[in-house]
Amino acid sequence: MDAIRAILTDDLLGRIRSRAPGYDAGNTFCTEDLAELRGAGYLACMVPVDRGGLGWGLERTTAAQRLLAAHAPATALAVNMHLVWSAVAQLLAARGDDRLDFVTDWVAAGEVLAFGISEAGNDAVLFDSATRADPSPRGGYDFTGIKIFTSLAPAWTKLGVFGKDGEGDAARLVHGFIDRGDPGVETIENWDTLGMRASQSHSTRLVGAHAEASTIHSRLPVGPNADPLVFGIFAAFLSLTASVYVGLAERGMELAAEKPSQRTSLKDGGRALAQDPDIRWQVADAGLEMLRLDAQLRMTTRDLDDLVDHGASWFPRLVALRTHAGDTARRTVQLALQVSGGGQYFRGSELERLYRDALASLYHPSDAESAHSTVAAWLLGPPAD
Repeated sequence: MDAIRAILTDDLLGRIRSRAPGYDAGNTFCTEDLAELRGAGYLACMVPVDRGGLGWGLERTTAAQRLLAAHAPATALAVNMHLVWSAVAQLLAARGDDRLDFVTDWVAAGEVLAFGISEAGNDAVLFDSATRADPSPRGGYDFTGIKIFTSLAPAWTKLGVFGKDGEGDAARLVHGFIDRGDPGVETIENWDTLGMRASQSHSTRLVGAHAEASTIHSRLPVGPNADPLVFGIFAAFLSLTASVYVGLAERGMELAAEKPSQRTSLKDGGRALAQDPDIRWQVADAGLEMLRLDAQLRMTTRDLDDLVDHGASWFPRLVALRTHAGDTARRTVQLALQVSGGGQYFRGSELERLYRDALASLYHPSDAESAHSTVAAWLLGPPAD
């Protein structure tokens, strides 16, 4: 934690927390937060030390992200999408696969990466795409389609995308990167949401947007497959997204413990509500849940760093972590609202904002339905046709 605190200092985190209400109210991007985090070297936290970074693994990076999220969940979620690519590159490299080594160089050089994977209605996620990838006469590929939830939309410089080349058995899912300045890239400013507003995760329209041949790193068959890239993306995305909701839940837990001490009961002669046995039980129950989640996040990310082979149980472990983190964040913040009094129901309270931010966990992959399907397939085998 000392290494994290050397970067995410109390002063920096205090400024970030102080700006969060304004970003949310104005539905504006966390520009100042990103600039300060970049200046502190945080965006290169997963780059090896000998290449100009901090040399953190996933366990330390997720610990940092939960700390950041406890101060500003939407800022942490925005930064997450940049860190996902750093984490994928690191996970692959540690397993002898250097296809994303150029990504590490980009991050070291100051590029800001974004995650252009999600598509409306594409419940196949990484195993199919509604975006078209056409071989370009210039080499590389030209991508046409719409990507949703493109966090860091106002700031990214390199966008990781994928699309489908061809049809039928010959079709391939092509993965590459597009520059922000490409004329085929358009940001659709539609991020007017219930929560996580500072992430400014606008949709991105691609119309023949070009990815140079040097950035085309994978061509995979349509459908589930065991390519290391698939594991790397799922592992990085799910563990880092989970860390944001762990941090959000921790802040909810902190406020659930703090607020009842500031309220008194008229019928009990002015006794602090923190002494009420029902409130104490509820807060303790949430605390037990947080301790379980803390252990789950630490153990999962440590195993990723240590190259532990969990075989077929890796995907169930990852979806369980992400789902548990989101569920716990929503329950913990709701509890904090219940024990903190009606004043927190008003617009502008921190808990009101945290409650809305926590609801975004309902929509991140893997959602509850997908998680149950993954675990059922692991335990019971695939469903019958």
